[in-house]
Amino acid sequence: MDFGFDTRTAELHEKLTDFMNDEVYPAEPILDQQLESAADPWARPPVIEDLKRAARERGLWNLFLPDTTHGAGLTNLQYAPLAEITGRSPSLAPEALNCAAPDTGNMEVLAQFGSPEQQDRWLKPLLEGQIRSAFCMTEPDVASSDATNIATRIERDGDGYVINGRKWWSSGAMNPNCQVLIVMGKTDPTAERHRQQTMVLVPRETPGITVKRGMHVFGYTDASHGGHAEVVFDNVRVPADALIAGEGQGFAIAQARLGPGRIHHCMRLIGMAERALELLCIRVNERTAFGRPLAEQGVIQEWIAESRVRIEQARLLVLKTAWLMDTVGNKGAHTEIQAIKIAVPSMAEWVIDKAIQAHGAAGVSQDTPLAALWSNARTLRLADGPDEVHRASLARRELRKYAAS
Repeated sequence: MDFGFDTRTAELHEKLTDFMNDEVYPAEPILDQQLESAADPWARPPVIEDLKRAARERGLWNLFLPDTTHGAGLTNLQYAPLAEITGRSPSLAPEALNCAAPDTGNMEVLAQFGSPEQQDRWLKPLLEGQIRSAFCMTEPDVASSDATNIATRIERDGDGYVINGRKWWSSGAMNPNCQVLIVMGKTDPTAERHRQQTMVLVPRETPGITVKRGMHVFGYTDASHGGHAEVVFDNVRVPADALIAGEGQGFAIAQARLGPGRIHHCMRLIGMAERALELLCIRVNERTAFGRPLAEQGVIQEWIAESRVRIEQARLLVLKTAWLMDTVGNKGAHTEIQAIKIAVPSMAEWVIDKAIQAHGAAGVSQDTPLAALWSNARTLRLADGPDEVHRASLARRELRKYAAS
């Protein structure tokens, strides 16, 4: 395993670093101002479109897709250090590069499983950044960490399908420019357990869709990440060609979608942790308490050293996972994908927490990005499967190696 940058990665790394310094970091206070003054709390601030134009001009667009037909053609290992950089400003940088969830996962689904007609109608404008999308999988009435629990029904009716159900934490659904929802539901509850589910494309303005409310995350609207919504589907009718890859394919598509999504989250989390450590070090060098700089306090030095160790460990595991996904595929990297999903959010949460502590009350205020970074990291211990589900699955995988034959 060689984790050194190749020529293309090094070139993009330099371009992206310059873009962050020139455009993204200076735009952070502008984003805050525009969000505070917006009449619609879910509206996308104009600064986002400014950054998207600037990113495209610099050749920093759709970096996440390994498919050269639709994306930049980067491998996971090439994309990892770039995604890490965007994690340093998660409210701005991923979307500026058209590399923000849930659109990334939805574009991957359409690129891999969508029909030519579906790709033409939905994938092309998503790749161009002209529209946004939502992913509707989680439900309030069932334990959605087990996708086979999903109760939303997608039933055949004549020449189409009718959808009935209730979703929440539908990422992206509060974005005013959200044009299409990918909805997962059951087409055949009597089928084999992992063949009951189906995914379907639903235009946002289809009759019968009601967005009940936007979900708050630790008190934040999370509008900077597209917002999450509770959505009711009441006899929502779609044509038969709205199904993605056919009936019974939903669970397999979900697994294919969530693997890359999990590693993208972990890549960005490393960037969040790096920025938190940077802010911690700057803070303690500037502050004096009890007669000496905070940087000379033993407990602070312990936090800094432990943060560096944890970040480096996490980064190496993420890079190994990216390398495995490139060389043996997502299935072959399943153990490592689960391992990083367990380890990296907890690492980032710990590092950000120490940076908050070093900042005192300022750390939980709007004057630093730390509170938002922490809520993001903590949320990712639930998103794409909670820690406990991944631990149980990983343990079973290990135990199978030693089971009596």
